Amino acid sequence: MKKLLAIIGILILFAAGYLFWAFKWRTGPRRDKGPRPVGLAVSKHTEAFNESADLVLNKYYELTEAFVNWDSTLVTNTATALLGALEGLKVDELKRDTVIYESALDPLNNSKTQARQMIDEPMFAQKKVALNALSENLRFLMLTIKYDRAKLYWQECPMAFGEDNSGFWLSKSDVVRNPYMGLKHPEYKASMLECGGPRDTINFIAADTTIPKEL
Repeated sequence: MKKLLAIIGILILFAAGYLFWAFKWRTGPRRDKGPRPVGLAVSKHTEAFNESADLVLNKYYELTEAFVNWDSTLVTNTATALLGALEGLKVDELKRDTVIYESALDPLNNSKTQARQMIDEPMFAQKKVALNALSENLRFLMLTIKYDRAKLYWQECPMAFGEDNSGFWLSKSDVVRNPYMGLKHPEYKASMLECGGPRDTINFIAADTTIPKEL
């Protein structure tokens, strides 16, 4: 009887050892699956449309920087480049939504008109007036088309045209480089370059329309 119990005990130990090996070692060590996939935002527009909108904004940013430097000739040249970018905006893509397409035409055409005014106007002060109107229309255009490639900052200078007479512009960051005061203001010089600040943002970057990032 004792011999039988000893044999049973040995069999139980063998079975336990086999099960341990099977569940821990046979299946191999558990591998770290790494971080969870990160969603990539998907634009609602085509790549071609986004590239044309990006070009408009980049030329506009060059324009505001020309104002920062109080370079009238550079303002005229960059306004010319901006006009070309506005002419090349692939707005026909928006025709699939008639309301958005028709709503976008007015601020787009107004922006073209103000760019031409900036080109033709010899007085730097009047170029700044055109910049303010242009900025308002570009803001409305980006809101209408729901530009979703980057976050835009709507900045205000509270004394762009005198005391309590604001001017506005779009910026790709919340850092203030005031195109109305700039670096060479006849009265303030560069001391008012950082005057003003963000008043609003345009942010249509997709948060819920995503595709998984490849592992």
